[in-house]
Amino acid sequence: MRQGEARLRARCACGIDVHAHVVPEHFPPYLGRKMPADWPATAAAPAVNGLCHRHVMISGRNYRTVSEKCWSATRRLDDFAGMGLSQQAISPMPELLSYWMSAEDAGPLLRYLNEQIAAMVAESGGRLIGMGAVPLQDIDKAIAELRYVTQTLGFAGVEIGSNVNGTPIGDPRFLPFFEACEALDAAVFVHALKPAGMDRLVGPAPLQQVLAYPTEVGLAAASVITGNLLVHRPRLRIAFSHGGGTLASLLPRLHKGWGVFPAVRDQLQRDPIEQARQLFYDTLVFDPLTLRHLAAQFGSSQLMAGTDYPFNFHDAAPLAHIEAAFDDVATVAALAHGNARRFLARAFTSLEKETT
Repeated sequence: MRQGEARLRARCACGIDVHAHVVPEHFPPYLGRKMPADWPATAAAPAVNGLCHRHVMISGRNYRTVSEKCWSATRRLDDFAGMGLSQQAISPMPELLSYWMSAEDAGPLLRYLNEQIAAMVAESGGRLIGMGAVPLQDIDKAIAELRYVTQTLGFAGVEIGSNVNGTPIGDPRFLPFFEACEALDAAVFVHALKPAGMDRLVGPAPLQQVLAYPTEVGLAAASVITGNLLVHRPRLRIAFSHGGGTLASLLPRLHKGWGVFPAVRDQLQRDPIEQARQLFYDTLVFDPLTLRHLAAQFGSSQLMAGTDYPFNFHDAAPLAHIEAAFDDVATVAALAHGNARRFLARAFTSLEKETT
């Protein structure tokens, strides 16, 4: 009975998906003097199941073939009822973050992406929530674009990669950016990008998403803890994709090492478990036992529905998976939508101002 009640109430409330991506139908032409080899473009692809598709071309190769659900707010919203969603935070496909370009080249591309996201948000009538992109290879330019997406476009925050050209996001060089995020009340969603360890995988290219992404996200989250980010920026709201990846398994070792090794104790200014419980995580783990483990490690107050929509390796039934993991009505509601409202607080504050 309790499980049935939880399902009923969760479906009535509907979920908020914090992990979903955008790819524009077209990219702008390069307007500088020398076009980077990896400036993205799209090319026509055969329609599938009545949906328009485009090839995303990077460095002359097809990086991924995507459907119009990536750029059409209408097509996207059509899927909400079946997924149990009322709202969705949308951010660029991570490969488009373009940290490997010069900031001068990446800036116009990211501005175009942000404005495409803003157009989708406007078309959705409040059901889509913007999460922008910034050129984090240049901290000053990243802060300037952060101000633009939050103050001009009204986004809830930004998506960033797990590393910037090999430098983990917990590195102190990024503190000024996170200070600006905290000051602007901007949420930060961290996605795996250019993962470490690819040379250790045996098998086809999709194993990058299956195995390397969770490993990379776990290391990124660990860098935030060992870098004491939330000690310095305690009001920062930062979330990690794919359930925080391997962090849940690394955390007991990190806590033990904090007690055993003086150098680790000196580096970490607060208990790593306490720090981990300040971070947010999505629920994209495809397994109820794993989801319950994340709740035990991080606290159910820190988990939020996430799908990786609309790519083929996404969770098409996020609420059903949350309901399968938890019987408690309050916990299901928190994971389905309550925690996301806290994480994306800036968006809901803006909506409340518009309706009063």
